[in-house]
Amino acid sequence: MIRLQQLSLMRGTKPLFELADLTLNPGEKVGLIGANGTGKSTLFAMLRDELHPDAGSIDYPKQWRVAYVAQETPALDRTAVDYAIDGDAHLRTLERELQALEMQGAQADGHRIGELHARLADADAYTVKSRAEQLLTGLGFSEQQMTQPVASFSGGWRMRLNLAQALMCPSELLLLDEPTNHLDLDAILWLEDWLKRYPGTLIVISHDRDFLDGVTNVIVHIDERRLKRYSGNYSAFERQRAAQLVLAQALLERQQRKREHLQSFIDRFKAKATKAKQAQSRVKALARMEELAPLRAAAEFSFEFREPERAPNPLLVLDKVDAGYRNDSGEEKIIVQGIEFALQTGQRIGLLGVNGAGKSTLIKIIAGDLAPLHGVARLGKGLAIGYFAQHQLEMLRPDDSPMMHLMRIAPDVREQELRDFLGRFNFPGEMVKSPIAPFSGGEKARLALALIVWQRPNLLLLDEPTNHLDLETREALTEALAQFDGTVLLVSHDRHLLRATADEFMIVADGKLKPFDGDLDDYRDWLFKSRAAAASNPASTLTTSAESPAIDRREQRRIDAEERQRLSSLRKPLEKRLQQVEAAMAKSEQERAKLDAALAQPDIYDASRKDELRPLLAQQTEVKKALDALEGEWLDLQDSLEQIDK
Repeated sequence: MIRLQQLSLMRGTKPLFELADLTLNPGEKVGLIGANGTGKSTLFAMLRDELHPDAGSIDYPKQWRVAYVAQETPALDRTAVDYAIDGDAHLRTLERELQALEMQGAQADGHRIGELHARLADADAYTVKSRAEQLLTGLGFSEQQMTQPVASFSGGWRMRLNLAQALMCPSELLLLDEPTNHLDLDAILWLEDWLKRYPGTLIVISHDRDFLDGVTNVIVHIDERRLKRYSGNYSAFERQRAAQLVLAQALLERQQRKREHLQSFIDRFKAKATKAKQAQSRVKALARMEELAPLRAAAEFSFEFREPERAPNPLLVLDKVDAGYRNDSGEEKIIVQGIEFALQTGQRIGLLGVNGAGKSTLIKIIAGDLAPLHGVARLGKGLAIGYFAQHQLEMLRPDDSPMMHLMRIAPDVREQELRDFLGRFNFPGEMVKSPIAPFSGGEKARLALALIVWQRPNLLLLDEPTNHLDLETREALTEALAQFDGTVLLVSHDRHLLRATADEFMIVADGKLKPFDGDLDDYRDWLFKSRAAAASNPASTLTTSAESPAIDRREQRRIDAEERQRLSSLRKPLEKRLQQVEAAMAKSEQERAKLDAALAQPDIYDASRKDELRPLLAQQTEVKKALDALEGEWLDLQDSLEQIDK
């Protein structure tokens, strides 16, 4: 097991952890979450023994092998498949020793050679290449790419190679820091399935809530420099956290009322000789009362798109368009051909397709970044495109401030109005005039979003907009898109964003753009069916018909309906009792408020009213006991409902 005890760490003058405790059991799949800058990656560095705490300890079995994704990828001449196999360092050590012995010829130690062959067999050396190829296929590499040198790949693809190395490494503890950032949806679905079958302990940092829901059974939340463990996946964490915040608010309000009552009595009677002793006892009671921490929820970031000024219909028409590229010698490479597509006002389309199918190419054609190889693209009069893609961040000028970027597209607007606008995107104070070079990826993405919002687009083209965004900003983007009055065409590996934003799906497959008659669960089934077909027929590609999802949707809907009915029958009695408990709590709160008001009257403590005071105090005690019991039952009922929802 992994045990963190009284862990404390300072980074410069900032405390990241203070007396933090945590226990993780072998085989658990753990999601590590928390706001940016709270110490998630720092905790990983301590688990890798690259950083040591100022106080406290981190313990796990010394024999455990730890696998993690390297952040740097040297420009090597090694092939991609060999680089992936390098992740199994133990196997590579055995291979090198065996090779050295065999080069000695007759002088070699035969017994050692035999022992090495046995140990290589134990390390599955004779299946290692096929296992590496399966990993690389799952992560989106073609057979041709597997034989290419590492140096030929871009940064995003090299990060996939590093991930493949980590997955190749036999390990008891696997640490993954934002593994989905450089993956598209099909690779994420494959990785999710792989991690579910991983036998060791997994700790993953991710801002993808659907990925966390699919993989994890424990959430560790870094908050207020402590580590808090929650059972269940991310959705279960959200429910538990919300219930805790509600309860904490109620406790804080109750304590505040009690403090005010005691203080009122002290202020009124501390100067009266007849009440001095009672007042003094209440001073002591007030001093002994533990101060509850004020309720602190993370400051929520939110924004909204401005209403488009015009709404042409159709927004654009692609007529027999071939999308692709021309190389330096003028040769054409068509990626998507014969596109017949009209985009109507108000449509909200999610664009699906495996890696390399041509989704981004299609987006670039619509955005005007690429010209059609053949055919015609007709744009509606008044079309205003808001285009968000990763290369948009690269086009931001590192030496310019957020204010300078905004002034470039709004030169005639007062500075204070621009400052107020940027403030709504979490660029406060002097940050609006600071160069963006040191900004994080998330901060640059927020700036790019702000620039799009200012221009009031009627068509949003979003190509993987959530890369570098934390959970809070992703949720803000999801809510803003839900309220957007214009048209949306979205490519994303974030399933939560796709589900919440898209009303319909289209797929790029087999070099064609066509409607996808199904939802994301159907798409997942289609992908796995396609992979299975490709595995059984290596000459084939992912060419399963996108119009025929892998399961009968009518039958699946019937199964889903039965499951919903079963869960509903389990939930109904609990929900009914929960309503009864909440009503009883409200009634008890009213009774307590009346008793507190009566006991707050100064003259109730006069000796002549002793007979009235005693029953009031007794009632107050009874009401408090009843409230405590009701709150305990309320929490138990919430836990039971959460177990049903898992």
